[in-house]
Amino acid sequence: MKSQEETLEEWCRSLMQAFQLEDVEIDINEILSLAGVAAHSVVRPAAPLTTFIAGFAAGRAAGSGQATETASMDAALGLARTLAKDYTNPGIDAG
Repeated sequence: MKSQEETLEEWCRSLMQAFQLEDVEIDINEILSLAGVAAHSVVRPAAPLTTFIAGFAAGRAAGSGQATETASMDAALGLARTLAKDYTNPGIDAG
């Protein structure tokens, strides 16, 4: 039986291949870490939304030539992480 890590890596490779992104390097652990920060700092459903928007922003930046794919991804993940960590939601009980 495959481990969770093996399954995630295989799934990621399959997705990347399906979207013809085999040459794009991603750090699965970094993306999962960002999702965790968003889930715990904002609300749980913010995790997939945050990672999607960060990835979309990185893709737009790289696609427009603003920065390399790696720099775009690093910047987008970094900004999303900072925003999530600094987020305060007065409607959610922190206790």
